[in-house]
Amino acid sequence: MDASLLSPHLLPDDQLTRENCKEYLSRFLAWLHARFDAGDNIIELVATRSEYMDELLTRLWQKFGFDKTGLTLIAVGGYGRGELHPHSDIDLLILYEGDELDEVLGLRIGEFITLLWDLKLEVGQSVRNVSECIEQGRADITVATNLIEARYITGRLAGFEQLQAATQPQHFWPSEEFFRAKREEQSLRHQQFLGTAYKLEPDLKSNPGGLRDIQTLAWVARRHFGATTLFEMTSHGFLNRAEYRELLDCQNFLWKVRFALHMAINKGDNRLLFDRQRTVAQMLGFEGEGNGPVEQMMKRFYQTVRRVAELNEMLLQLFDEAILGNTAMDVRRISDEFQLRGRLIDAVDSELFGRDPAAILRLFYQIAQHPEIVGIHSATLRQLREARRTLSCWLQDLPECRRLFMALLRHPGGIGQPLTLMHKYGILAAYLPQWNLIVGQMQFDMFHAYTVDEHTHRLLQNIHRFANPASRQTHPLCHEVFTQLRKPELLSIAALFHDIAKGRRGDHSELGAVDALEFCQLHGLDRYESRLVAWLVRHHLLMSVTAQRRDIYDPEVVSDFAQKVRDELHLDLLYCLTVADICATNDTLWNDWKGTLLRELYFATQKALRQGLENPPDMRLKIRENQRQARQILAQREVPEEAVNALWSDFKADYFLRHSPEQIAWHSRKILKHGDNPAPLVLIGKQPTRGGSEVFIYCRDTPNLFATVASALDQKNLNIHDAQIMSSHSGYVLDTFIVLEPTGDPISPNRTATIKKALEKALQEPGKLVLRSKPLSRRHRQFSVPTRVVFLPHKGPNQREARHTLLELTALDTPGLLARIGAVFQQCGLSLHAAKITTIGERVEDFFSLTTLAGEPLTLAEQQALEERLVNQLNPQPPGEEGDEGSDNGLSGRRISF
Repeated sequence: MDASLLSPHLLPDDQLTRENCKEYLSRFLAWLHARFDAGDNIIELVATRSEYMDELLTRLWQKFGFDKTGLTLIAVGGYGRGELHPHSDIDLLILYEGDELDEVLGLRIGEFITLLWDLKLEVGQSVRNVSECIEQGRADITVATNLIEARYITGRLAGFEQLQAATQPQHFWPSEEFFRAKREEQSLRHQQFLGTAYKLEPDLKSNPGGLRDIQTLAWVARRHFGATTLFEMTSHGFLNRAEYRELLDCQNFLWKVRFALHMAINKGDNRLLFDRQRTVAQMLGFEGEGNGPVEQMMKRFYQTVRRVAELNEMLLQLFDEAILGNTAMDVRRISDEFQLRGRLIDAVDSELFGRDPAAILRLFYQIAQHPEIVGIHSATLRQLREARRTLSCWLQDLPECRRLFMALLRHPGGIGQPLTLMHKYGILAAYLPQWNLIVGQMQFDMFHAYTVDEHTHRLLQNIHRFANPASRQTHPLCHEVFTQLRKPELLSIAALFHDIAKGRRGDHSELGAVDALEFCQLHGLDRYESRLVAWLVRHHLLMSVTAQRRDIYDPEVVSDFAQKVRDELHLDLLYCLTVADICATNDTLWNDWKGTLLRELYFATQKALRQGLENPPDMRLKIRENQRQARQILAQREVPEEAVNALWSDFKADYFLRHSPEQIAWHSRKILKHGDNPAPLVLIGKQPTRGGSEVFIYCRDTPNLFATVASALDQKNLNIHDAQIMSSHSGYVLDTFIVLEPTGDPISPNRTATIKKALEKALQEPGKLVLRSKPLSRRHRQFSVPTRVVFLPHKGPNQREARHTLLELTALDTPGLLARIGAVFQQCGLSLHAAKITTIGERVEDFFSLTTLAGEPLTLAEQQALEERLVNQLNPQPPGEEGDEGSDNGLSGRRISF
């Protein structure tokens, strides 16, 4: 169907009713959808809606009789540029003559705007005379920009011409001031996104490298040169034809995504949220299984915004010179090939990189040598872009490039600013073929906050910061370990390759290890160094998994980890890599709890390695030492030794092994003071324990006790991260839970009393479970995580059969999950001895140590029965349930863990 057949100009005046206009708008929107699905040119579709809206507004303007007044209807904003997506705002300026608007005319304008709202149009309007427009525009750069790109629709033409005359540069926002203001506006907007274009839920307009960055270039060019299109910029020497085509290609792709997004959600929101990405990807024709279409679309999106950001930076530099005249006067040579223009590095020869590709690496080595350099000059950046596109081989294939790349990695400043710029300008992708594959590679989950390449870049920056004395405040052990490394470049190479195989079929750690080994051999590392780097890549998750999902107070766990680590060099490198990796994965991921776990595992392993793996520690000696120190603390508090001995005779040996002397003394003193009181004893530590708050419970053991505690803590919006479940000989529990607030901090002091009271009340009714009535967040509803139960092989000391059964459970993170898991354990007649709770985005990976009520490990039949019950109880409901649209953090009352 031709769009003209849907035009309101076909309606006679008496049929230009609200209902008919609604019908025509609905049919036109359906036509737009159909033409988009058919693959029509996106530029024509966006322009067609603008033209259609011109026709409708002109007819309605005439119906209201405004054509017989001194009013002028003007399009501003995107509508002023003639760019309207399906639900874009229709920004209007109604210009009136004189100093004041006639009251009756004002009422009619109100009726006109109300009709547009009734038609479900997203209208933004202002009613002003020319002097008010100029006054508002001078005070606000956004208003000024709208006025500069204003477009006449209908009404008194002289009014529009008067406005145009008043907004000429000689009267209103000269191009120099306009450029400074728009550049500052862009900088502030980028800061809101933490300066990165690689967030996993981007804003198509405001994201760095998004549509606003293209519009900023167009606004500045229009103000200074009078260029009304991107193409006109080519005639002023600021954009060559290839760059114009690239910028236009980027704009068209972003427009297609925006057009599809508006159609998918039926409103004018530009945020590409998780729950929208799958639908938009399908509408754009991306195909594949599972999350494939989303990941393909987002990869192209991130590659597009990187190209836009690069062109934006280059052109704003050129504008800075042309408009403000900021050509650096302090030009000085720093080598035969490079010079500094102010604080920007510039190639002396305009054809240097095309003639000698190794000069590209020399450029970045010079940046490492001169820390005062903050960036690359626009002329050199353009040359770099052109050389990158015409390379006939990977840079790593050239021996001189390999030598320079290793020199860069070995330089103290090499993985700082130089590597950041190599990542930003696509040189890492031109150097490493494997890196080229992960540029823009996203993972459709709630755990990884950045694309794979951006995550790896951030990891390398974290490692670079370990050398800075300031890192003693945040990562003291990393600073100490890193500064003692003899060859820190081995850590950098491992970091470079740790996730480089993401997106390929197979285990990315194994595939990455193969790539790392080949890289090391190609770059001249010896056999030992190459194998060490490959080991780090293969096992880069080992320490985080062990610390957060295993019982690191079990000597066998530490011994097993130490045997895999082999020596202290492997341990040092793995520790630094692990900390940097966690901190680079998600902005909210690192906390004191993780830091404490990793440090304790590091020191326990270091001690095991120094004692020799053939000499495991004598646990009886540790128990006696913990008891001796606890007695000293209790004696200082004048607690009778006889009472302590009587109490401790009821405790099992594991209790003294898994608690510090300070904890043992604290528990003992409070239990003795509690005496024969039948009420449960609940203690909440005033000082953080291992980065979290310790909750200690002493009471008679009852069925469902773990589920009861989990439910009560969930009701108080606390997240359990660790649990030691123990019982005394006489049937009392001595349970310790490490909990954190949703912020990742210990319990807020002003909440301690209410939490203690809630736990005491819940423990008096242990069979009564109260699950938080909270639906899945909009993010969680996009994921289906089947419940998976794995029983881990485990041997006790001296390779004898273990006393406990170890279970690892993967499931969708849902409110009240731990309470439901605890209830299943109770239904199956099982005792829980320890738990490690880990949430990875939308899924949990929890670890439990279990026995039967008789204290025996589970038989094969009992394991099968437990697995079946857990799967049946926990498997997620199909996506699409109603949920809390306002809950965007995706935590569901649990803390994201690594």
